[in-house]
Amino acid sequence: MTNFYKYLPTSSGDESWGLHVLNTGCNRISSGEMYPSTQHPAHHYFNWNKGRILDEYQIIYIAKGEGLFESEGCKQQKVNEGTVLLLFPGEWHRFKPSKQTGWDEYWVGYKGAIMENLVRQRFFCAQKAILHVGISEGIIDLLEKIIETTKKEKTGYQPLVSGAIVHLLGEIHSIIKQGEFETEDNTESIINKARVIFRTGIDDEMTIENIAEELNVSYAWFRKAFKMYTGIAPHQYLLQLKIEKAKILLGDPSTSIKEIAFNLNFNSAYYFSKLFKEKAGVSPAQFRNNKYGKGKQNG
Repeated sequence: MTNFYKYLPTSSGDESWGLHVLNTGCNRISSGEMYPSTQHPAHHYFNWNKGRILDEYQIIYIAKGEGLFESEGCKQQKVNEGTVLLLFPGEWHRFKPSKQTGWDEYWVGYKGAIMENLVRQRFFCAQKAILHVGISEGIIDLLEKIIETTKKEKTGYQPLVSGAIVHLLGEIHSIIKQGEFETEDNTESIINKARVIFRTGIDDEMTIENIAEELNVSYAWFRKAFKMYTGIAPHQYLLQLKIEKAKILLGDPSTSIKEIAFNLNFNSAYYFSKLFKEKAGVSPAQFRNNKYGKGKQNG
């Protein structure tokens, strides 16, 4: 690893994109080495005794070694390799590598409405600033691509890097969610099987209770596990699949809206149209007209 850091200027256009990168870098801190280095920029410098507060978000990935982390929202904890540290604007924090091991760190600092929304929706929070994701080639690859892109600073690089940060956040979130089920035997295979049942049986009359029975699990467990694993309740998942299938069927002008509602096992064409408008923003007839031309709109 070659030590590198860069602090980046941003334009109003960069900031209006929704996410913009402020700094990025990587460091190998050898055992016994001073941390942070005295060459660290003054506006981001800190020491263990005082800590610091930043006006930005940061993702720090410890790829090797160990150390300590503490923040306003997290009590002091040991940090092992394969750990992501999340820093939040206005949140006091401090961290350091062990003098015995040192550590390898990658980081990226950024701001923007996209991250603010993710925090507001509780995908990430200051009380869970330490995330154990393990040694991840995917995370390291994304961080290295971000670093390489910022080194060059080619025209339009900020939106490109912001997309990589969103990808990185998604990768971290996915690993954490998958890890929540490591102790539950067969959970992943059960949920994946349920998804297949939903998709292949979308034209059939089915209930969530029937699916749970087919999977040999209780209805209460299935409903809870499915929502935790996918982020959406099974009933809503099925409804979304039906709406997406309806959009395809609306492309055939010879099929009436009543027939589509019947084929997808809705109670009535009225209920189907009401639900479709709630999910798609327009009625089935309007959707057909907007996307495919007038066609057959009779109910």
